[in-house]
Amino acid sequence: MVPLYVSYMGAEAYGLVGFFAMLQAWFQLLDMGLTPTMSRETARFNGGATDAMNLRRLLRALEGVFIGTALLGALAMAFAAGQIASNWLNVRELSLVEVRHAVILIGIIVALRWACGLYRGAISGFERLVWLSALNSAVATARFVLVIPFFIYVGTTPTEFFSYQLTVALLELMVLVVQTYRLMPKSESGIDAPWDWAPLRGVLKFSLSIAFTSSVWVMVTQTDKLLLSRILPLADYAYFTLAVLMASGVMIISGPISVALVPRLTRLHAERDETGLVRLYRNATQLVAVIAIPATLVLALFSKQVLWAWTGNAEVAEKAAPILTMYALGNGFLVLAAFPYYLQFAQGNLKLHLIGNILFVLALIPALIWASMTFGVMGAGWAWLGANSLSFLLWVPVVHRSFLPRLHMKWLCMDIGVIALLPCVAGYVAHHWLRWPQDRQLTAFAVALLSLLLFIFTAVGSSFVRERAFTRWHHLFPRAGTEGKA
Repeated sequence: MVPLYVSYMGAEAYGLVGFFAMLQAWFQLLDMGLTPTMSRETARFNGGATDAMNLRRLLRALEGVFIGTALLGALAMAFAAGQIASNWLNVRELSLVEVRHAVILIGIIVALRWACGLYRGAISGFERLVWLSALNSAVATARFVLVIPFFIYVGTTPTEFFSYQLTVALLELMVLVVQTYRLMPKSESGIDAPWDWAPLRGVLKFSLSIAFTSSVWVMVTQTDKLLLSRILPLADYAYFTLAVLMASGVMIISGPISVALVPRLTRLHAERDETGLVRLYRNATQLVAVIAIPATLVLALFSKQVLWAWTGNAEVAEKAAPILTMYALGNGFLVLAAFPYYLQFAQGNLKLHLIGNILFVLALIPALIWASMTFGVMGAGWAWLGANSLSFLLWVPVVHRSFLPRLHMKWLCMDIGVIALLPCVAGYVAHHWLRWPQDRQLTAFAVALLSLLLFIFTAVGSSFVRERAFTRWHHLFPRAGTEGKA
């Protein structure tokens, strides 16, 4: 939907949408691990580890924290809206009054959507995942799709857009609160205890451990966006936001594999099946490499063509293409560098993960600040690519040596290097020799065809994928396999 947003709102107004998304991510720092704690304690109640009164008291205590924090956050944004509009955001075309009103609405929406996390955590703990998924789908449709008719029949100014988003956020919060209290067990006395700090003390240690990891991730992924929202003109910030959004596709398409991988690795470690664990670890690496490497190459080498096919806007394609190249390459390294974390999680030892995160932040944040202040958006892109590539090349071997000695070179050469070689060569040749059509639809078709070819080249290099493909082929066509042997 992003190209439609830019078309209806204009680039500078869409820059406010990018600012809104960035601010929402930073607001998660205030969560302090309380949302996953609510989910965990609800699940413990389902397992009989705690009683109804304790669960209701915890919910009341967390509601007090969330409501108080949300109010303070919204008020702080309202008071600072004028300064943000005039001194932080680099506005060129929009009126400062319009931007100030939008920032006030952004603060309220961010606070409401953050408060929704508490109730989502509780519903998730009760394992009402189908209901929660249906609500998430409905809310996403309302936020991102139904806003287009709103643009057509009501208006496209930032104030109108964020007023619509505020309405959706209020409805979302109301539905989540009602569902949470429907699922909550009734107290035996029928009377809830008053708000009390005591229920939080027992879960504080767990919450803070989750909070540290979450805070590091927010700082790693959002510092560049915060800095550039100050440095760039708002329209250029919109192009940056759009490019980073597309580059995140490299991580999104590989995410579901990690969700399935971690519990299986954990089980194999518990069974002391190191052979099976190593085999699964290497096979999963190959599978993610087969998916992520072609996506990374297409987005990095043919960024301008991809953006032109997606948006139909030549100016967007020209300005966002270099940013997309840097962030796509950085995300490609990030996806592969995540595998040692899965290994550490399975073995229940996150010490090196915490050390690695601290070192990564200490290297990335100063580099981002210096590069962004000196070179602008491309400086941030180079800092992101440099930090992620160095983490992959220097820190991943350290983790492998500690957990699976003698594995790293096999993993690097056989499970990634061999797979990446052929598509990298093919992509480089296509980048220098391919003549692209001027028509947008033909460009989209060419990008799709090139993506498919690079995917095939990547799959050919994977021993795991080849083995699975041959097995499937012989299963479907057993006679062909027999005749081949004859």
